[in-house]
Amino acid sequence: MDIDDLSKSQLLLLTLLVNFVMSIATGIVTVSLLDEAPQTVTQTVNRIVENTVQTVAPSTIPTQVPTQTQQPSEEDQLVSAIKGDQSRTVYLYAGDATSTPIAQGVYLPISRAVVVIADPALPQNASVGFPNGTSVPVSLSKSDASIMIYGFGDGATLPAASATTLVDSATLEQGQAVIGITDAGNAVTGIISKVEGNTVTTTLAQTPKGAAAVNLSGGLVGISTGDGSSYISANEINALLAASSSSGT
Repeated sequence: MDIDDLSKSQLLLLTLLVNFVMSIATGIVTVSLLDEAPQTVTQTVNRIVENTVQTVAPSTIPTQVPTQTQQPSEEDQLVSAIKGDQSRTVYLYAGDATSTPIAQGVYLPISRAVVVIADPALPQNASVGFPNGTSVPVSLSKSDASIMIYGFGDGATLPAASATTLVDSATLEQGQAVIGITDAGNAVTGIISKVEGNTVTTTLAQTPKGAAAVNLSGGLVGISTGDGSSYISANEINALLAASSSSGT
């Protein structure tokens, strides 16, 4: 058959066959020449091949594995919330801290204030006993039908305590975990069973009047009325703070 009689497809196949045979022949010749070439030449060729492969196909293994921030466990949150609650649990005294306390309250470090359940028998001026044994004078600064807020003097030196946020009762849901401290200083846990207006009902029936209920983040949910498991919500505390001053918690 004459090459002029071949179709385009046959010519293409013939070209591919010739190129394939030439490639094999070129490879055989190249290998043979490299076997006979000096060692320096073969080393240079190998380096060129290796650099070409690394450039075309870079390593897919990351040079640095990003570190992941470990989130605190629920147990760690619980321990932290209890410690914070204990550091803010204070007592009100008519005299110094060696006398019998007349009320239990919650210390709000940033506001430099103490909140207690309202009682007409409580004095205008008193002293606050802190967990570290120190006591500082306070004066009644604001009150309503439910709670009273005592404030410290501007020059008063106050012990360190864990700051807290006042939890908006609108964000609370039934079943959320809450924590409290009993008269004996024992930590107890419970849940929110109902939220109605400025009243938060929990299963923390063992906490005394003036004790705080906090969530797992240490946020103040409310303060115990001493009537079963009823708590004045943090909303009322926040509103009274805003009415008396512009400070936070």
